[in-house]
Amino acid sequence: MDKVQLIRQRLLTAQSIQKSYADKRRRDIVFAIGDKVFLRVSPMKGVIRFGKRGKLSPRFIGPYEILDQVGAVAYRLSLPPELSFIHLVFHVSMLRKCISDSSQVVEVQTIPLDEKLSYEKEPMAIVDRQVRKQQSKKIVFIKVLWRNHTDEEATWEVENICKRSIPIYFSLQVCTCCKFRDRIS
Repeated sequence: MDKVQLIRQRLLTAQSIQKSYADKRRRDIVFAIGDKVFLRVSPMKGVIRFGKRGKLSPRFIGPYEILDQVGAVAYRLSLPPELSFIHLVFHVSMLRKCISDSSQVVEVQTIPLDEKLSYEKEPMAIVDRQVRKQQSKKIVFIKVLWRNHTDEEATWEVENICKRSIPIYFSLQVCTCCKFRDRIS
């Protein structure tokens, strides 16, 4: 019985030490009523991501005004009518204080959000195709233009992976935005 108590005591000691280290990096985030905040959005979970196309995705939308505080760590926001299907109360971890810089503002119309505050990237067109030699294999890459993204944000993806994950776009899709007019099959 003494060994069990000794083990419990040492576990509690180790736990309190780890808590003290974690608490050094934590900070309490408090917003005042009327403050402007950005709302975090993220790509849909479970969607296969190709390469690095998620790096430049918008991570926050807004700014929105805080109407009131609900509990210790939740806030009610004033959302526009386009986001009426979303619950108005958000945890403090979903918010970021708005420092008035117009370059950070992303309009909500440019990103189609669902009720879970996530969005799914879907390909709009295939802009180009390249065959690259890697070791002894030849791998076909396609340049994909994504919906709600500019031409500069088009990414190179492996054609076989794209065919498996989004086969519907490879049946009759032809790019109309450049010289590449090959039927994808």
